[in-house]
Amino acid sequence: MTSEMKLADLANQPRPPVPWEEGDNIPWHEPEFSERMLREHLNQSHDAASRRSIKIEEHVSWIHQGLLLKHPTRILDIGCGPGLYTSRLSKLGHECVGIDYSPASIAYARNQAQEEKLPCKYLLDDVRSVDYGTDFGLVMMIFGEFNSFSSTNAKTILKKAYRALHESGILLLEPHTFDGVRDTGKPGDSTWYWTRKGLFSNRPHIYLKEKFWDADRRTSTTRYFIIDTATSDMLKYAQSAQAYTNEEYRSLVTEIGFKDIHLYPSLTGKEDESQKGLLALTAQK
Repeated sequence: MTSEMKLADLANQPRPPVPWEEGDNIPWHEPEFSERMLREHLNQSHDAASRRSIKIEEHVSWIHQGLLLKHPTRILDIGCGPGLYTSRLSKLGHECVGIDYSPASIAYARNQAQEEKLPCKYLLDDVRSVDYGTDFGLVMMIFGEFNSFSSTNAKTILKKAYRALHESGILLLEPHTFDGVRDTGKPGDSTWYWTRKGLFSNRPHIYLKEKFWDADRRTSTTRYFIIDTATSDMLKYAQSAQAYTNEEYRSLVTEIGFKDIHLYPSLTGKEDESQKGLLALTAQK
């Protein structure tokens, strides 16, 4: 969510903020922002928006071989981004559907599927409200996306995922560990700088970021203030994340109706030092 502010209001923000009260997330749905974010998804110099190709290949291999045992199935990727996983999985014989809120990412994924004649369908929609469809052998939500939703919305997503799976279908989550969410709220990581252009604006601006950990609610919240240096206009964005213990993840999916739950240290099925703060959970309908 974006909100316009006066510079004088900067010091009067409630600290810590109430999670999700100041916005659900950074503005994935805004066309210009999504174009800038797409460049970060495709950037091979970091793993901040999407992983680099070499890591994605490792994950896809584990999903295809270790989880699906090389059996072709229908796959739903919730929060698919530019289709970096679905495109690869479809080349291994799977039929894929991806849902994402970012218009630039969905346009890129659709274009790739059309150019390479891949059995992929992409929906530009809100994963909290869109109809997922049915008869999937695998429903996946990866790279910590699950934690960016309030517990109420997270349960809604899990219920929809359960209904979307066929009998014996598999749920694959890659959420943050409890410590991973807590660490994203460390106040010491708050920062600011001036830049000619960046993720939030193509104009010269001052970028301010402050982080909070709410121990009572067990949530982290990050605020972003973007101040246009020519006009002094300021925009505020906020994103929150809910922390869960491993046992709470188990209880949550069990409550929905899933069974045969397994936790792994990463999407490769083994320890991965480059992916600290994340875990993989699988469960069966």
